[in-house]
Parts: sequence; structure tokens; C-alpha cells
Amino acid sequence: MDSNSDDKSLITFNGKRYPCCTSLTMDIIGGKWKTVILYHLRAGRLRYNELRKMMPMVTERTLSLQLKKLEEDKIVKREVYYEKPPLKVFYSLSDIGVTLIPVVQSIADWGDSIAGH
Repeated sequence: MDSNSDDKSLITFNGKRYPCCTSLTMDIIGGKWKTVILYHLRAGRLRYNELRKMMPMVTERTLSLQLKKLEEDKIVKREVYYEKPPLKVFYSLSDIGVTLIPVVQSIADWGDSIAGH
């Protein structure tokens, strides 16, 4: 089979190639912490320390890396304010990130529904 014919069925997003839309979605929101971050940001922008307090089990390094990855994927926006010390950094959902709210809410609702079983 010609490798060029395989390329037509691949999805490209941010320079990465995926075999299907599900693999693209899971690469963006998959893992232990990305969906949790999105869940907390669905209500509005938060500072890093606010997110950290909402997610006490995540390490600082992991939270920073996951936020950076979500920012690279254009799901999360990072706003830095330099006006006066200390420096303020806020995280919020981008326009694309906002479209994930129903997905993240469905995941949360499913978790709530099975938590008592």
C-alpha cells in the first residue's frame, strides 16, 4: 500500500498527525490532569495558585507541564500582567477550549453517576 494514500485519512492539528478524530481529542484532553484542569477553568480564569489549591494531589511540575501543553494546543490561554510586583498570571479557556465544556461536564457527570456504585 502506498504511504501517500494513508496520508489522506490522517487528521493534522498543530503540526501533529492523527489516525482519527478520537485520537486527536484524547491527545489534547487525555491523561490524569488535563481534564481536571479544564473542569476547574470552565467557570472562568484562575491564577496558578488557585488551580494548585483545587488540585492538591498534582505536583507543581506536573501542573505546570500540563498547563503548558494545553496552552500549546490552544485550549488554554495564559495572561501575564506586569503592572506591579508580584507578577500575576491567569489561565482561562480559549475559544476552542470553551467548546470542550460540554465534553468535560459529561465526563464529570458520568463520574458522579458511578461514584455511589
